[in-house]
Amino acid sequence: MATIAQKKSRRTASREARRRQLIDATMKCIARKGLGQTSIGDVATEAGLSQGIVNLHFESKDNLLTETLRTLANEYREQFDKTLEKAGPHPADALRALLEMDLKPKLLDRQKLAIWFAFWGEVKSRPTYRRICDEYDRYYDSVVEKLCAGIIDEGGYTNITPTAAAEALTCMTNGLWLSCLISPQTWDRNEALETIMSYLRSVFPKHFK
Repeated sequence: MATIAQKKSRRTASREARRRQLIDATMKCIARKGLGQTSIGDVATEAGLSQGIVNLHFESKDNLLTETLRTLANEYREQFDKTLEKAGPHPADALRALLEMDLKPKLLDRQKLAIWFAFWGEVKSRPTYRRICDEYDRYYDSVVEKLCAGIIDEGGYTNITPTAAAEALTCMTNGLWLSCLISPQTWDRNEALETIMSYLRSVFPKHFK
């Protein structure tokens, strides 16, 4: 017979699985209809569940959308950290690995891109969204800037600062993501990566040949 702890563990696992099912359904709805047009009813229909189940787990549409954004950001952070860990101690290797990661098909899934841009479009009017995105941006920027600082220190570069290099790379990546979203037929991953590498060769020629 199952113990109380085992039963509680199963209930917790079931609850988390249901919440994830609803978040996945929310992502599909946002990608298809946008944030404003996505309703609790849409999510329930997409998940094959009742609206009551959605309300039971999230209480409101705002909570559901916030947790969806947080899940998306956490998944990116997890992939980012894994890539950074595997890249090794050399800053140039780590920087290149992170930039390549940003252009991998798994991250450039058009559904996820549509969701990212939908939330980014709401950050000015939604403080909760802004806090989540700001936290993610600060972490990303700090890591990239630190890597650029390491490369500058190793190479004795004087033509650019770590902050300027990091900002340029962030702008390029965001622009390439947008291009992939709006022009998927003409967007090419290899060309996008070459665009970034051309910039790195121009500012860090000793490290990116």
